[in-house]
Amino acid sequence: MSPSFNSVLVVANPAAGGYRQDMLEDVLRLIAKSGAAVTPLMTGDPGHARTFARVAAAPGGPDALVALGGDGTARELMRGLVDGGRMSGPPDDRPPRPLLLVLPGGTANSMYREIWSDLPWRAALELALDKPRVRRLDLAGVAETGGLALLGASSGLAARTLGALRGGGPEPGSVRYESAVAEALDGFEPYPGRVLVDGVEVHRGPTVSVHVGGGRHRMGLFRPLPLSEVDDGLLDVCVAGTALPVPRLLELMRGGDQLGHEGVVHARGRRVTVERTDGRPLLFEYDGDLATCDSSSYTLEVVPRALPVLAPPDDQAR
Repeated sequence: MSPSFNSVLVVANPAAGGYRQDMLEDVLRLIAKSGAAVTPLMTGDPGHARTFARVAAAPGGPDALVALGGDGTARELMRGLVDGGRMSGPPDDRPPRPLLLVLPGGTANSMYREIWSDLPWRAALELALDKPRVRRLDLAGVAETGGLALLGASSGLAARTLGALRGGGPEPGSVRYESAVAEALDGFEPYPGRVLVDGVEVHRGPTVSVHVGGGRHRMGLFRPLPLSEVDDGLLDVCVAGTALPVPRLLELMRGGDQLGHEGVVHARGRRVTVERTDGRPLLFEYDGDLATCDSSSYTLEVVPRALPVLAPPDDQAR
């Protein structure tokens, strides 16, 4: 990657929707060709990637950690780095090791797209090997669970859709995602809610969905936060009420075109509270995991520039 990258750990998830053995072999070959010692590890069960990253974050670990899987793999590696205490410390010019490189081995690959846009994976890896640049991504801390979100969080229809995905199935990922949307729409009803951004109420009333983040993309289908930047120190918020028919809202969100339409609110801030005003438990997810604490409200606070990742050089960044 450069003379300072002597060792690289590649964590591959063979269960990810876009995983290919030949891609793993090419990744290992290209890294070895750069002169770095490379070690592959395969995940077998949920939590494996988190454990691998926790160990990698210990003194004497690798210089770089490569995620070859879907968004879940990237999320688990982030959480392992948090466990290993590698989220803070040295100044920006000497970021803590290992640095995370996200490659697209899943179906949606939303995190890869946030960092590398539509660049083919091979070109992204070659840039990381030849011209490594560190970009520090924001995370969002969830007060009620103590967890951290990398891609973002949601309530309402979006959370219901992600919940429908948890059952898995034999279909390709893109088909399962479309099926989950259809399942979530069946019998869906907006909930009475409100949203606060830095203490200011930006929405109150019937609520179809709230997105907080984080990344621009979710599930490879939608762009709920089309203006979001993952390293600006702020959380973007998009709230959809009931002014738009839900099918029309979903159509707009596929292209990130919902902002400015009636009943859609966009805001930015450091602290966001999403609440169900009737006191019932709020269906809420972050990074695809449904919260299980039965709270009627959730508060997220930005953790700025917390996760160092390898990204395109300045002259090729989007």
